[in-house]
Amino acid sequence: MAFIEPLVIELADRVENPGESWQTSGTIDVAGYTVGEKEFMLDHGVSYDAVFTNAGDGILLTGLVRAEVTGTCDRCLEPAHFDVAGELQEYYLFHEPEDADEDDDYELLGEERKVDLAEPIADAIVMDTPFVVICKPDCKGLCPHCGCNLNEETCDCAERAEEERVMGDDNPFAALKNLKLDE
Repeated sequence: MAFIEPLVIELADRVENPGESWQTSGTIDVAGYTVGEKEFMLDHGVSYDAVFTNAGDGILLTGLVRAEVTGTCDRCLEPAHFDVAGELQEYYLFHEPEDADEDDDYELLGEERKVDLAEPIADAIVMDTPFVVICKPDCKGLCPHCGCNLNEETCDCAERAEEERVMGDDNPFAALKNLKLDE
């Protein structure tokens, strides 16, 4: 799923003893990413702050990922800008656990002590991307009848649709409109 080129970090001689930590940060120049059928542009790439900590039996990766994102508003189809701030959290074991079964989900840190940050960073960005993208909280969207952007102009489609609904033949009470009551 990684939309980021490999970003391999060498940990050899940095966090060799339990309790030792090492921090790194940077910015990755990436233009955009896709979630499902939605495309997002990264205005200034992705920045990250990561801390690697030797926990005795493995390396714990924690940190933050930030990006300024531009997508398409799901209501009016205009550009929508939002910030993403995701968390990094991964655990890399030094050795395969003795009691591991095939359902366990873990990653091994090889003898070369290298970690590729591309996938954890990409996952953090995608996980913090909103499912519904809105350009502003009070976005009115598009008119479902004529397609005009209701944030920029008004139309009378809603009133006409209401009149047609009340007076139309598909209304269950439409048969009563011609009913003559004797007084």
